[in-house]
Amino acid sequence: MSLGDNIHCHMKTIEDISLSGRRVFVRVDFNVPFDEKGQVSDTTRIVAALPTIQYLIHQGAKVILASHLGRPDGEKNLKYSLAPVAKVLSELLKQPVLFLPDCIGTDVQRAVQALGNGEISLLENVRFYKEETDNDENFSKELAKLADAYVNDAFGTAHRAHASTAGITKFLSPKVAGFLMGRELEFLGKKTAHPERPFTVILGGAKVSDKISVIDALLDRADNMIIGGAMAYTFLFAQRHRTGNSLLEPDKVDIALAAIQKAKQKNVNLLLPVDSVITDLVDFETRTLGTLQTVGLDIPENMIGIDIGTKSVELFSKIIQQSKTILFNGPMGIFEIKDAAKGTFSIADAIAKNREAISIIGGGDSIKAINESGHGKDVTFISTGGGASLEFLEGKILPGVDALDK
Repeated sequence: MSLGDNIHCHMKTIEDISLSGRRVFVRVDFNVPFDEKGQVSDTTRIVAALPTIQYLIHQGAKVILASHLGRPDGEKNLKYSLAPVAKVLSELLKQPVLFLPDCIGTDVQRAVQALGNGEISLLENVRFYKEETDNDENFSKELAKLADAYVNDAFGTAHRAHASTAGITKFLSPKVAGFLMGRELEFLGKKTAHPERPFTVILGGAKVSDKISVIDALLDRADNMIIGGAMAYTFLFAQRHRTGNSLLEPDKVDIALAAIQKAKQKNVNLLLPVDSVITDLVDFETRTLGTLQTVGLDIPENMIGIDIGTKSVELFSKIIQQSKTILFNGPMGIFEIKDAAKGTFSIADAIAKNREAISIIGGGDSIKAINESGHGKDVTFISTGGGASLEFLEGKILPGVDALDK
């Protein structure tokens, strides 16, 4: 089954059903970062859920939001409480959000039954119960007791079969996708399954092993595939180039060679860096590097490849400029360190400048890179998915989506 025919692309959404006056359990992804003072430091995921929440408010639904936060390992640990998120959400919506200090039980049931049309509550972290990640049936039933309908808008956790993403759907109906979920499925599904061509895939990051299945799946669909980041050194090593002390997976050479072979068979233009920025020292703690130089395809002994060079940037940018669909997943170098970030930011810049193309950014580091480069608003779609994005692009069935009405 190709991804274009994937059942995920034919989900019912909140626009297909009437939710007026009904208690609606909405699984959102409010797994957001906090600063030292315990305040939310990045509201991206909260903002991404607003269209669904606002639509439900206007519909006159009684909204019950549920999310996880961090990894409290089934313990009630207030460090992972969603209370600060309720405050931020209330400010963004400009209306009160009733925060409930638990996610199941008679007190919670009473509170949600008292909600008026268009009112909102946020449950406490569902992962305070280990039954959530165990996808426990009784816990799923307890969550289901709170509502009359189910909406999943948490694409980032859709690859996990947990109680609030999959188990609950056995006991609630209708069960549909929210707007964010719908957009994720559209862009990562339809837009890459039947792309406007040329379709260019840019993959970066540290390890080939993290992206084996994605490389394989996307070689069936891409016109161009650009590989950067440390994973490029495994490909260059496979082609007998010297890679010095660069991060490498020698046991993945066969996979790299198979991908190169498949690209030839499929007539996909597979591009690797033609030059690298190298150094003799990388210190992640102090975010410093040793002496820097740029070399061609071969890296001397004791030197480490840390970024793509200017010739690679030019080569890749030219391909990006000619593309009609672009998928960017993974940085081109150690972009957390300023002097090794130029390649990643230059690629982000090239993507943003191609206003004609549909540009899809997937994965945590790519999102960070596109935002830090100042181009977050210049791309078509930023996926909130991370692991879910990769699994979906591989063509895997995501339990949290599979459980919804078709």
